[in-house]
Amino acid sequence: MPEQNAVPLIVLSVTRDPVEAINSLMRRAGQAVHCTWLPAVRDLGDALAQINPQLLIHVAATAAEAAPVLRVRDQLAPGVPVLVLMPAMDEEQAAQALQLGARDVVTLASPARLEAVVRRELAVFRSARELEAAAKSAQDARSQLDNVLQRSNDAIIQVQEGIVTEANPAWHELYAVVDGITGQPVMDLFEESTHAALRGALAACQQGRWSDHTLRANALLNDGTVLPIEMTLALGEYEGEPCVRLVVPSRPRDELAAAAAAPAPRPEIAAGLMRRVDLLDALAERLATPSAGGVRCLAVLRIDKFAALERVVGATASEEVFTEVARLLKESLHPKELVGRLGGVRFAALLERGNEHDISAWSDRLLARIAKHVMQVNDKALSVTCTLGLSVVPPKDTRVDALLADAMESARKGIARGGNQTITSARADTDSRVMSYDQVWVKHIKAALMENRFRLVQQPIASLQGEDPGMFDVLVRMIDTQGKEVLPSEFMAAAGRNDLLKNIDRWVVGASLTFAAQKAPQCLFVRLSRETARDPGFIDWLDNHLRSSRAQPQRLCFQVTEESAAAHVPEITALASALRERKFRFALEGFGSGRNSAGMLDSVPLDFVKIDGTLVQGLAGDPQLQQRVRMLVEAARKARIQTVAERVEDANTMAVLWQIGVQYIQGYFVNEPEEVVLHG
Repeated sequence: MPEQNAVPLIVLSVTRDPVEAINSLMRRAGQAVHCTWLPAVRDLGDALAQINPQLLIHVAATAAEAAPVLRVRDQLAPGVPVLVLMPAMDEEQAAQALQLGARDVVTLASPARLEAVVRRELAVFRSARELEAAAKSAQDARSQLDNVLQRSNDAIIQVQEGIVTEANPAWHELYAVVDGITGQPVMDLFEESTHAALRGALAACQQGRWSDHTLRANALLNDGTVLPIEMTLALGEYEGEPCVRLVVPSRPRDELAAAAAAPAPRPEIAAGLMRRVDLLDALAERLATPSAGGVRCLAVLRIDKFAALERVVGATASEEVFTEVARLLKESLHPKELVGRLGGVRFAALLERGNEHDISAWSDRLLARIAKHVMQVNDKALSVTCTLGLSVVPPKDTRVDALLADAMESARKGIARGGNQTITSARADTDSRVMSYDQVWVKHIKAALMENRFRLVQQPIASLQGEDPGMFDVLVRMIDTQGKEVLPSEFMAAAGRNDLLKNIDRWVVGASLTFAAQKAPQCLFVRLSRETARDPGFIDWLDNHLRSSRAQPQRLCFQVTEESAAAHVPEITALASALRERKFRFALEGFGSGRNSAGMLDSVPLDFVKIDGTLVQGLAGDPQLQQRVRMLVEAARKARIQTVAERVEDANTMAVLWQIGVQYIQGYFVNEPEEVVLHG
């Protein structure tokens, strides 16, 4: 072995023979050592300093002779182990040597034991040094982290078991306090509407299941005001124990300086809403681009009896009411949805949701939340109500002025009827029917079926409790004669009115079987319309295609809506049983939308339920909605049915779902749909 790899040892002996014996023994055993011979104790101090040995072996006739050697070791190199090499093993002498501080007693008469003890002590010494180095490194890292925390412009706190263990100066500055944050429950720093999402995010982060998501929260400042913030969460360590680090990124210094020098922003700007001119431009740009799916709806919100309120509290205080309503509206929307102030006491928002039922559920929840919300204005507790006017955007309609006029007229009608209600534009409903152009769409649909111009797209389903499950939700697109993609929202209504849904379903099922055979995903969720679910010939058709595709049936999970299942329990139960007999899986989507959702778990054999998207949207800030979803999830858990949450759009919602116990999520927060590539 190379000499530079030899382990440095000191052998203290009046003769050189033991040195040669130890050196020879260890080399034969494959352990290169470099033995330095010291004939007298007086040389030990210098040797310990110069050689930096990993082991000291003292050759002695009795244990008492080791006492001065051990005293020098204790003074100059307390970490170096000492072995006493004696002529023969003696229990009494060995016990005395151990009491003096030796690690063990060995003898040349037992070379195997001598070798084993030397190896053991060298390993212990190296481990001790590595541990010491790791501790030093951790101490240095902690010191560096302390410097970062103290000097960072980002506001940072560290949380252990729900308690703030450390807060940097920037966090104190954010909350406008000198001290007193450390030791508080972290929930006390945030408005109650934020608690559910924050608890879920903290728990997920502690278990290593929180990536670089941004959590939106309402900081509850020392003076009682609320400050909307965005923060990131990451695992950290505090005093040797794991913690969660919450970071509110700072804006650049020039932005902060400009904001400090600028006049107070208008209420809508303070609430994060766009100005009228910017909103109108953004609406025109958004409507000119195709919707990713579902429906669009332009909403106009008006505060009821605002003039009377202004007379009571004054113009300045009434703006505080306006700002608070603006905040509630902003919080009810998805991050990508547009919202701004139209002028006066009117707001406008462009909603992009799954269907019109989602729009209706959103409007009901928003109006209820505003009506229940108590505001403190000039030491007075106030509450207001609002009225919503809705204008559903027909496909390819880009007329901002006409849509706004319809929504504003609907809002005026609602106020005339007493306010605190939602009115949907009748023109939008009529246009939705007229724009269907059933005869034209029927021709296009039939041609697309004949020419195989439909395409599958897949949307990943993510697990909240483990690794990627390899599950996908299957969606369909039609390709027109110019090669452009046509969304289901444009042609499915016409297909339903003209008995073409079964044809489209069979194309989708056939393509899904082919995809399952070629790509072997863990699970594809495939929708069946009510017409297909009640079709007595579907199972025979499926059997034939299953044989020809050679797909494994367990890779497909057929899903029907809870509404369809509730309306046709015997047929859906028979379908689910037949599919599961063939090893397919079965699911209900829109779970929770009916009057007896939990009862469906006993009626229909199920593998999954998909929590209705209308319950998921707005979940993060609605405790009553959270309780309802929690009850649905608990009912499914007791029935041993797995749960998927639909239409998850932001990290806050994901955090609440994680805490509630939902197992899987899908939606644009997880991923946008991607086209499925089939071969052959």
